[in-house]
Amino acid sequence: MTANSFKKSIENKSIREGYQGYSIQGFYERFGDEYRNPHEFAIRNIIRLAIKKWNLNLCKVLDLACGSGEVTLTLRNLGYTDIDGIDPYTYKAYLRRTGKKAEPYTFEQIAAGILTGRKYSLIICSFALHLLEVSRLPLLVYQLGLIADAMIIITPHKRPYLKKEWGWVCLEEIVVDGVRARFYKHTYD
Repeated sequence: MTANSFKKSIENKSIREGYQGYSIQGFYERFGDEYRNPHEFAIRNIIRLAIKKWNLNLCKVLDLACGSGEVTLTLRNLGYTDIDGIDPYTYKAYLRRTGKKAEPYTFEQIAAGILTGRKYSLIICSFALHLLEVSRLPLLVYQLGLIADAMIIITPHKRPYLKKEWGWVCLEEIVVDGVRARFYKHTYD
């Protein structure tokens, strides 16, 4: 599928319909190279607002489930450049838009510890964790807590909401154009 036919397909159908037709994984395996988040404008706005409102350390950011670089490009335009991207399905789209390589790690690999030894000042995960089964979240966010003390989850839904017993506490939430961002801090209980 070409970029134009993908765009027309997404314009004519929702991504949710793509998930129903192919499964979530199948959709991204098939269309990940051409993916563009249709909520990019809202993502840009919510990141700008989060930076103004929250005391964020942006010296070393992990753009988790980086898509085609919506978060990375927004941060770069604001002057933040030390950003790593990870996405197993859209890494080619990310490279095409940002000029940077993204690592193709899955949530399963991250939950198994593939990022052990790294350290980030902030993780931003956009439009992905709400797709993960709740039963898989605790181990994943435990591993993320080993590499960062702060995380922003951007989602088009109320889910996921990380539980304190998983090692994260939600400090605040903002909503822009139906997209919400939650700012979490890692706890050491």
